[in-house]
Amino acid sequence: MGLIKTEKFTDSQNQIARFAKAFGHPARVAIIQHLFKIDTCVCGDLVEEIGLAQPTISQHLKELKNLDLIQGTIEGTSVCYCINKANWTAMKTVLNGFLNNDVNNNTCC
Repeated sequence: MGLIKTEKFTDSQNQIARFAKAFGHPARVAIIQHLFKIDTCVCGDLVEEIGLAQPTISQHLKELKNLDLIQGTIEGTSVCYCINKANWTAMKTVLNGFLNNDVNNNTCC
């Protein structure tokens, strides 16, 4: 199976796919939900809250950070994470534009 050739798709299509990837694993959904629930930065209690190993949590945090949906600050020996509110709003705008497409009433299939 070949590699996905993202250059064949529009910037908008690639952006929607990247955002959708953020929700492609329940651990990332749980992390985002937890960050919204506490409405502050979290420093390390995600392992206890989510119930996965530290390396697994770190990998999911890295994915979310690469998408700029969360941001992190270093405090001593730990990194504290919170929702990147500006990028969350931008993502909602992009996804709402995509999800607000409606099915036509023509008869197909």
